[in-house]
Amino acid sequence: MLNLLKNWKNNNQPQASDMESYTKEDVLNGHVPEHIAIIMDGNGRWAKKRALPRVAGHHEGMKVVKNTTRIANQLGVKILTLYAFSTENWKRPKFEVDFLMKLPEEFLSTYLPELVEENVQVRIIGDRTGLPDHTLRAIEKAVIDTKNNTGMVLNFALNYGGRKEIIRAVKSIAEQTKNGDIEIDEIDEELFSSYLMTESLQDPDLLIRTSGEIRLSNFMLWQIAYSEFVFTDVLWPDFKDSHFLQAVGEYQRRARRYGGV
Repeated sequence: MLNLLKNWKNNNQPQASDMESYTKEDVLNGHVPEHIAIIMDGNGRWAKKRALPRVAGHHEGMKVVKNTTRIANQLGVKILTLYAFSTENWKRPKFEVDFLMKLPEEFLSTYLPELVEENVQVRIIGDRTGLPDHTLRAIEKAVIDTKNNTGMVLNFALNYGGRKEIIRAVKSIAEQTKNGDIEIDEIDEELFSSYLMTESLQDPDLLIRTSGEIRLSNFMLWQIAYSEFVFTDVLWPDFKDSHFLQAVGEYQRRARRYGGV
């Protein structure tokens, strides 16, 4: 059964090479997803293919964040959530982790003026307590400097894990139930969602993962229950506007039934 499922996925899951080409005008003529989430994967493999250190791939991937933010904003996407660093990524070599923790500071110090000009609002989800001070300072400055912007939300998932987020929500609800602030009958999907880190954001309409891996990697496990998935073999540093438009175009071809017919 598992082999049959794997074969079905391999034969039926749309890949970048299988998708039609879409222009910006094509996509704008359809329904643009309001919230797009991206698992940015493949930086290390991109660097290895070029006999470069893994950190070179991460640095190149930072440029793609800028370009993807720009095209998403131009299409009218309301929320772009990027999986920047997971709670499991601390297991990587210290040199690589230290480099990754410097990237938000470099990215935001370089591109923050442009984000402000483009009316983009920066937000972050994840456990801030585990982040270095220099990383926190850069993020908090960007959040403060863009808090009055009314355009697209650029939401970084940093030191984020979906399971930990759910456990955190369960503990909060359990504590308030114990104290009598919440009745058991009041607990439903809407209330539970309000205890998640994304409580003020709608759930993603589209999830994109680069690099050919077909898994969620502990990302937004509650929120993507009814998201459309697009997996592409393209490594994140090679991910261009055309690939983003392909993914959105593929989303527009699908019928979202939410369990109905």
